[in-house]
Amino acid sequence: MTLPPRIADEAALFSRMEAFRAGDLPWRDGRAWALVYGVPEDVERVGKRAYMAYLSENGLDPTVFPSVMQMENEVVAICLGHLGAPDGAVGNFTTGGTESCMMAVKAARDRARALKGITEPELILPVTAHAAFHKACEYFCVKKVLVPVDPVTFVADVAAMEAAITPNTIQLVGSAVSYAHGVVDPIVELGQLALKHDLLLHVDGCIGAFLLPLFAELGAEVPPFDFSVPGVTSMSMDLHKYGFCPKPSSVVLYRDRALRKHQIFSCADWTGYTVVNPTFLSSRSGGPVAASWAVLNYIGREGYLDLAKGMLEGTRRVVAGIEAIDGLRVLGTPQTNLVAFTADERPIFRIADAMKDRGWYVQPQLGFHGSPPNIHLSVNPDCLRWTDELLADLAECTAAAVAPDVAGPDLGAMLAGVDPKQIDDATFAGILAMAGIQGSALPEHMADINELLNSLPPAFTQEMLREFLNQLYVPA
Repeated sequence: MTLPPRIADEAALFSRMEAFRAGDLPWRDGRAWALVYGVPEDVERVGKRAYMAYLSENGLDPTVFPSVMQMENEVVAICLGHLGAPDGAVGNFTTGGTESCMMAVKAARDRARALKGITEPELILPVTAHAAFHKACEYFCVKKVLVPVDPVTFVADVAAMEAAITPNTIQLVGSAVSYAHGVVDPIVELGQLALKHDLLLHVDGCIGAFLLPLFAELGAEVPPFDFSVPGVTSMSMDLHKYGFCPKPSSVVLYRDRALRKHQIFSCADWTGYTVVNPTFLSSRSGGPVAASWAVLNYIGREGYLDLAKGMLEGTRRVVAGIEAIDGLRVLGTPQTNLVAFTADERPIFRIADAMKDRGWYVQPQLGFHGSPPNIHLSVNPDCLRWTDELLADLAECTAAAVAPDVAGPDLGAMLAGVDPKQIDDATFAGILAMAGIQGSALPEHMADINELLNSLPPAFTQEMLREFLNQLYVPA
């Protein structure tokens, strides 16, 4: 494929583009209970209008486009106020939760290097902490130290985290809430642990921190989790989730500028223009910043409370409905709008496939580190009208779900003790083919694939996913 020889007809061009959507998730119908965060049409319209108004402005240099910096500072100020930050707290707008979490790790690493001389940094993570922190460790050469969580509540085990501290530890991580189970880690106790050992504590509120203060105002029981907790030094919070802003929009926040300074990259040691970046990107569209500024101001506190009230009540209905279905069990005690449930006697991934056949998108999650394989639901505003129908179909799909008559080979046992780094690409391709994956084509149903991945050690699953993605992204 090369550049086309001449300017394309505009109508034909966009007709082709629209045809690409044929295989996409039809999320606008409100039947997608994960991955997307549907909002009222007027909110979407406001966000898109602001996004397009600043699409071409470049946030690279605030002296050239100070309007983008002004909106970023105002968005950050709103977020700091929402999370009980003290005077002097600062933050930056990022392209999503992963970048926010990675920036916090980068700041912790560079601070530890500068102030403590730590050259082999370690990050202590509950096994429920988001994969973004694993990515940060891989990118920034930080050793990740995984710590088990309570097997019933799925919250961080403070004693186990303290036992994992070494002279090289630079940061502790807690979640508010964890994505998989929607629960808040014991942030107060983690804050005391951080103060005791002179460590930084990052609270990952990417998916939960925007809703938690609203739920608390509506009367829900929400444990302390934000900057009001002594020892919390940084937080992340996505706005493209329950701030309902267009993607990509998130913030990373710091208790003071002294810590945030270590996040910033600057370079004057080359022949071009002076480079100083608060986050990963250099050139960046002003669109996401403008859209977030517009949506936050458009919805306002009362509007967000109304949206939160619907999600809070809807989540309670969903949890009660799942618990009433014979064979299903909710994992932990959901504290926001995220719900995970498993089926002890039924094949959970086949329930997910059956729900897909009925037009629902629910998110399968593999079972690792004491969390059984399960299905994740995000209770969003546009899903609420479907709650009764979802629960009715879920009950029928659960009752009908059966395991396959012929079980496949126990690859987990076969590969136990084998180093996945020593397996060649052809062997990985063969294992993927056993699950029905060949080239970039995916089967209609995913249960076989998920059951295969769930049977493998995490290291093997990671390498298989890497191999699959390497096959998937190929030139047209």
